[in-house]
Amino acid sequence: MANKYWSSIETAPLHEIKALQSYRLSKMVRHAYENVPFYKRKLDELGVAPDDIRSVDDLSKLPFTYKQDLRDNYPYGLFAVPHDQIVRIHASSGTTGKQTVVGYTQNDIDMWSECCARALTAAGEDEKSYIHVSYGYGLFTGGMGMHYGAEKIHATVIPASVGNTKRQIQIIQDFGSTLICCTPSYAVLLGETMRDMGIDTSKLKLRAGFFGAEPWTEEMRQKIESLLNIKAYDIYGLSEIAGPGVSFECPEQTGMHINEDHFIPEIINPDTGEVLPEGEQGELVFTCVSKEALPLIRYRTRDIATLTRKPCSCGRTLIKMLKPAGRTDDMLIIRGVNVFPSQVESVLLELKMPPHYQIIVDRVGTLDTMEVLVEMDESMEFDAVRLVEKTEAKIKAALDSTLGISAKVHLVSPKSIERSEGKSRRVIDRRNLHG
Repeated sequence: MANKYWSSIETAPLHEIKALQSYRLSKMVRHAYENVPFYKRKLDELGVAPDDIRSVDDLSKLPFTYKQDLRDNYPYGLFAVPHDQIVRIHASSGTTGKQTVVGYTQNDIDMWSECCARALTAAGEDEKSYIHVSYGYGLFTGGMGMHYGAEKIHATVIPASVGNTKRQIQIIQDFGSTLICCTPSYAVLLGETMRDMGIDTSKLKLRAGFFGAEPWTEEMRQKIESLLNIKAYDIYGLSEIAGPGVSFECPEQTGMHINEDHFIPEIINPDTGEVLPEGEQGELVFTCVSKEALPLIRYRTRDIATLTRKPCSCGRTLIKMLKPAGRTDDMLIIRGVNVFPSQVESVLLELKMPPHYQIIVDRVGTLDTMEVLVEMDESMEFDAVRLVEKTEAKIKAALDSTLGISAKVHLVSPKSIERSEGKSRRVIDRRNLHG
């Protein structure tokens, strides 16, 4: 496949990229300082004025922004434009029930669409393509981002959303989907279901897919490519920065090119905040230099990654990030949904239950599963089976509603909980170990 680019900036020389970054950074810092009290206070505390930020070399003078800052300023406290300029709201889950809220101006939507258009073009898609979007639509950014990116390249969008696997397969067959966007675990499920249905995937028009919203391995890539007979591309994004399309893989599949004319990346030591040189692994930090509504400065993603400017055979000069190796916090990503242990604790406390529990995340087949073992209080009647089942159902209903995913719930005696982890199994303990 011949290399295709959506924008000339993708192959621009480094000095041109840095000049654009410097101009946009200086402009954005002034915009944030003059319109977001939070940033004015932070910069004033450091003794930094907007005029002090003249190039990307001044980036380290600026303060970090944390996810907690978005929660502390919930819902609109970090917005930098009047509300009549906000055309879209998205949100991601939070630790205490409050979501992190992201606003977009029309220019922000156009920029985000541009980033997704670059990704789709890199995969060989164009105005003749049929883009099958099986991410969720709604406050989650996945579906809308790829949808608008597909429209940007004048492709035909199939907004299939999530669920109903056999219907999705029928749509892929009948509508002639050429590229699919979904979570990697769902791509495997689609492929295995097609195999079980006796479908010959070589006869489908499907040729590629962008998979994100949850961690996945090279082994899963190979499985997806084998099952669906396609090329499987990685895509990275997070709601606070924009959504999917912050970075994307090209046909070389050796890392994701960051749209660094919009998002300036850094790698830092997560403990000290020290900026690390190219090639070293650390926490990924982004500064959004072209966003109007939510101009985040040095936002700490908590993702552990590595940056490289090693020349790429696709011709793009945009810096690459290697696939994230993990996170610095204990957030879980289950079927593309962010889950925090404190959300479980909050639900238990609201139900007047002791906040002592264990979360077990495992993988059954290709799908993540979540099980919550809740320690029973001594005052509870352990032998009253009906009461136990009723309580389990109540906790499950509250958790499913709060987390947005289905979890198994079991009430257990403290002594029956054992910690056991494996390759696909992760356990987080919040037990009353000293009780």
